[in-house]
Amino acid sequence: MPNSNVLIIESDGTRADIVASAMQFMGYFPQRWDASLPLDAIAREWRAIYVGGIENASTCEQLMASLDVQASQTLVLVGADSPQLGRLSKVDSAYAAQVEVLDFPLRYERLAEAVRRTPAPRINTSVLRLVGNSAAMGRVNALIRQVSPFDSSVLVLGESGTGKEMVARAIHDCSPRREKPFVAINCGAIPAELLESELFGHEKGAFTGAISTRKGRFEMAEGGTLFLDEIGDMSLPMQVKLLRVLQERMYERVGSNRTQRCDVRIIAATHRNLEAGTAEGRFREDLYYRLSVFPLEMPALREHLEDMPDLISEFNQRLQRRGLGSVRFSGSAMQALRQHTWPGNVRELSNLVERLAILYPNGEVRANDLPEKYRGVQPIDEASGSILRAMLDGQSKPAPTQNRVSLDTEVLLPEGGVDLKDHLADIEVGLIRQALDITDGVVAHAAKLLHMQRTTLVEKLRKYGLQSCCRANETSPQSGTAVA
Repeated sequence: MPNSNVLIIESDGTRADIVASAMQFMGYFPQRWDASLPLDAIAREWRAIYVGGIENASTCEQLMASLDVQASQTLVLVGADSPQLGRLSKVDSAYAAQVEVLDFPLRYERLAEAVRRTPAPRINTSVLRLVGNSAAMGRVNALIRQVSPFDSSVLVLGESGTGKEMVARAIHDCSPRREKPFVAINCGAIPAELLESELFGHEKGAFTGAISTRKGRFEMAEGGTLFLDEIGDMSLPMQVKLLRVLQERMYERVGSNRTQRCDVRIIAATHRNLEAGTAEGRFREDLYYRLSVFPLEMPALREHLEDMPDLISEFNQRLQRRGLGSVRFSGSAMQALRQHTWPGNVRELSNLVERLAILYPNGEVRANDLPEKYRGVQPIDEASGSILRAMLDGQSKPAPTQNRVSLDTEVLLPEGGVDLKDHLADIEVGLIRQALDITDGVVAHAAKLLHMQRTTLVEKLRKYGLQSCCRANETSPQSGTAVA
């Protein structure tokens, strides 16, 4: 949906500001119509339109015709003294069924009542999808689209970090309940003796510490969706109470004998094997079948590694919205990441991208820049390190046996091939870093160790963004300024 979803057509600036402020307070994004704007600039779908003091009937007709206004989708708010009220509210008007009249001075209660009549906006479900173009994620997105329109209970299964809550939110956002609350609770993070109060609420004085009446998550999610994360960690006594609510759609607050009805959709998730849990008596079989009307299993990241570039791009966009820099991965870095087992799945990848974006803001990360556990075996760097140290000790060349061992036995071509240019750049960066480490960051000494001109090394340091590895008092011969 565009940033602005309510259009205000009003020639009186004071009144337009009043309506805009009220709509903004209610969570909408109002935009005032400007006669100087071309019609195609506002010719799009709006959630609501306010029509006030616009004297020219033909201008109003032309304006309304240019908008993507549908009687079944768009609320038309009309000021009681608007010259257009009669025309818009006629029986034969396309907008008659959606017209709400507002008196001035404007009353917030009346405006809120009118807005509640607004039909839910049409949702483009192709946009509300989980990131990834692999076959595995394609199946997940297809299942989300299929189950979303119905109120059936959904059980999301999968390892920790695969994005089970994202699935629940996507189902809610694609469902008819999308305008109502989405409430999540982690059943494994709350002590068993407090979970009942968290779910159903409690009355004042119901137990020690209950100093006031409190709503539970069922009550908060009324009309919307309740997401029960880590349902497999719920205690057996609590499972019995939850089963009753799911069967009868009724519950009582702790300390109350007044029964309350609930209208919520239940989506549960767990990383545990609930079928094995029922066989072992750790999870009630009747509750399992009540929850798993529509089971949906999330694939582990290692099962759809082809989605990694799309996921990294998505994480970069999120980081930029938070004010952090993005990060790029070289071909060799991506190859190394594909070899990792990813026990933490997508959450682990997200954390890694954020960590590297902090370390290398808006830079490129190569295989040697990755944390050690993501690099795999790096025999080339180890061999080159021994070569450099040998050279520093006075040997002009490494022993032939050293060279032969590193080339013949340690440098092996991966099964999937290698980007040679990128791989050689990684080797060069590794050698430069080790030379700087050995020489305590003195560029002149590192250049001598690498058998190159100092100016050449300075250019390579700039190329690879390695100035921070140099000593602060190292200066560039061209500029006389510090390299680092």
